[in-house]
Amino acid sequence: MLTLQAIKADPEFVIGRLAVKGFDGRGVITEILEIDEERRKLQHRCDTDASELKKLASSIGAFMKQGERGKAEEAKAEVARIKGETKGLQDRLAECEAKQLQLLLTVPNLPNASVPEGLSAEDNVVEKTGGPMPELGDDALPHWDLAKKYNLIDFETGVKVTGAGFPFYVGKGARLQRALIQFFLDEAWKAGYVEVEPPFVVNEASGYGTGQLPDKEGQMYHVNLDNLYLIPTAEVPVTNIYRDVIIPEGELPKKNCAYSPCWRREAGSYGKDVRGLNRLHQFDKVEIVRIEKPEDSYAALEEMKDHVQGLLEKLGLPWHILRLCGGDMSFTSAITFDFEVWSGAQKRWLEVSSVSNFETYQANRLKCRYRGDDKKTHLCHTLNGSALALPRIVAALLENNQTPEGIKVPECLWKYTGFEIID
Repeated sequence: MLTLQAIKADPEFVIGRLAVKGFDGRGVITEILEIDEERRKLQHRCDTDASELKKLASSIGAFMKQGERGKAEEAKAEVARIKGETKGLQDRLAECEAKQLQLLLTVPNLPNASVPEGLSAEDNVVEKTGGPMPELGDDALPHWDLAKKYNLIDFETGVKVTGAGFPFYVGKGARLQRALIQFFLDEAWKAGYVEVEPPFVVNEASGYGTGQLPDKEGQMYHVNLDNLYLIPTAEVPVTNIYRDVIIPEGELPKKNCAYSPCWRREAGSYGKDVRGLNRLHQFDKVEIVRIEKPEDSYAALEEMKDHVQGLLEKLGLPWHILRLCGGDMSFTSAITFDFEVWSGAQKRWLEVSSVSNFETYQANRLKCRYRGDDKKTHLCHTLNGSALALPRIVAALLENNQTPEGIKVPECLWKYTGFEIID
């Protein structure tokens, strides 16, 4: 969440930057500041009362030593009165602090100055394009037909066993899935990311820490009995490793990668764009997460973008990078770059990665700090990115590499799959 100091330093700047995300922040920012003014007054009165109680306690002892019992009793009565008054002040102070926190949690992160203005995906900016476009005939099959033809993915049995959006991967389809996961993990390891295998469910505090909660869109699966959440991305458990942690400056940056299944309800999704692997409720993904000093985080962001680009180039997929406009960014992000690959048979771009810098927004929720050479603690910057999400990668690989003889497997995967073609 935004720091109170940043809001108080320049409320109009905050309101203006929030507008770039399409968020009207004037009302909530005004209320936060009004509550803060009341909170500071209450805190001052509580501090004054505490000081007075300390003086009275000292005077009672002095009066008793001097045999002035009457004055001692008067002082005791004054102590009782002030304590009663202070209790009411402390209760109101706690209410103000809770209300202020609730309001702060409803305010999105401020977009970085380089984020373009815009309201929707149509306003995103294509920054870079690469990779060979496939040469397919008019008879090219979409991946759901290829999956059925070569017995790679069983969507129907997934519907029977669980429901739509929960497919079975079968035979060479399962091996391709596992090969991609291992390839992505190995490449992350080579790039200096320490692999972790996280829990696939998290508690409420973890959801709040990375900004998935409060869950406004109802996208997270909730285990009601235990009040736990199935993770929508490994970002959540991995970033929460550093919740309530003060990291020595010399140990930064922290670089982690993790494979996990991911669950998203995708409420409201419908139509042709959700067919096959285009939009699932359960899918596999390898995530990269970094914890950085603020002055290093944008160089780290470029490294992460280069890493994802390198994966797509090794897979031989056509790709482009989008700089997201304010209206298409997530609640928590300060800047996001989406990677999309070309789906040859569907003739459309498919998102396969989002790489984001959250600056101090998540760190403030997480209380993720580092101790500098000045011996003071400072908020870290947190970053993460998909490297990569599998379903649409698989969709593009199947479609773009189809031939009359079968589906060619990218050479970088041969040592993992054990086969070079799916036939």
